[in-house]
Amino acid sequence: MEWLYLVIGIAVLGVLVLIGFLAGGRRRSTPPAGDTGVLAPEEATTAAPPETEVAPEELVEEPVAPAEPATPTLEKPEKPASRLVRLRQRLAGSGALGRGLLGLLSRDNLDEDTWEAIEDLLIGADIGVGPTQELVDRLRTRMRVEGGADGASAREILREELITLVDPTLDRSLDVSGADGKPGVVLVVGVNGTGKTTTVGKLSRILVAEERTTLLAAADTFRAAATEQLATWGERVGVEVVRGPEGGDPASVAFEAVKRGVDEGVDTVVVDTAGRLQNKQGLMDELGKVKRVIEKQAPVTEVLLVLDATTGQNGLVQAKVFSEVVDVTGIALTKLDGSAKGGIVVAVQRQLGVPVKLVGLGEGADDLAPFDAGAFVDALLG
Repeated sequence: MEWLYLVIGIAVLGVLVLIGFLAGGRRRSTPPAGDTGVLAPEEATTAAPPETEVAPEELVEEPVAPAEPATPTLEKPEKPASRLVRLRQRLAGSGALGRGLLGLLSRDNLDEDTWEAIEDLLIGADIGVGPTQELVDRLRTRMRVEGGADGASAREILREELITLVDPTLDRSLDVSGADGKPGVVLVVGVNGTGKTTTVGKLSRILVAEERTTLLAAADTFRAAATEQLATWGERVGVEVVRGPEGGDPASVAFEAVKRGVDEGVDTVVVDTAGRLQNKQGLMDELGKVKRVIEKQAPVTEVLLVLDATTGQNGLVQAKVFSEVVDVTGIALTKLDGSAKGGIVVAVQRQLGVPVKLVGLGEGADDLAPFDAGAFVDALLG
């Protein structure tokens, strides 16, 4: 009997276990009360969004068209005629010479001491001994005959005689036009430090203002900075610059520029040369070579010597040597402002027998003006 009770007990226990298992399964499959199936806020923020498949063609970027280069805005240079107005203003600082002369000439008694003081003042202004004596002799005669008791009379006499000394009869026009369909060729020469390359750049602005087609030749191949400087000047007004390799043959660059000027029908070609020391004979000979090579294409119509007005009598030595090599036809005086004595205008013209044609009045792009004898003297007198 005992084994019967054991079998019945095991069967009952099995039934109870089965009932409990079935009841637990039903509880797990039923959601808890209040569960809506929506994630809690913190669960929603951490849930990863469903991944979407991107078509291969959508991964290809659209080609970007290259940006059009900006067209540089060209500057409009000032007309040469209006620059003469600034000539008087910029030279006003040089009025010390005129004021000193007027003060002496207005004295009641023009004795020998006074005339010696006038001579010293003129020589000190770099006019030179010969022109000074010539001017003093004429002033003495006119003051004795016409009298100059009042300041206005003395000023007018001095003005007339100074203008005569500067010589208004000289032809100061730049010869920038060629013949037979060839361009005018301007060869610009001078020693280091006179502002030669800057003068070439400013001259190109004058030519552009006169509506002349222009080409620049960077024949100063020994200074890379000079070539870059000239290129900058050209870009500002739309003038092309012909250049060569650094340290290359300057004559070759000049030849190529003039050849292109001939082929393209350009009005004027301006050739910048290396700043040469006047005592370096080899370099001076090379400058002569540049001129000869150019003239295989077209005649040189103007040889412009750039001088620093503040160098005084030393500038005369430079001028004389250059004139012997390339036959200078005109002078461009730079830095002719309040710091210059002014008399170098007279002295250099007498020394070379050629006129001052251009004067540099300052650092501005259009501070290069045609030289005018009357405006110059008026500025000296203040």
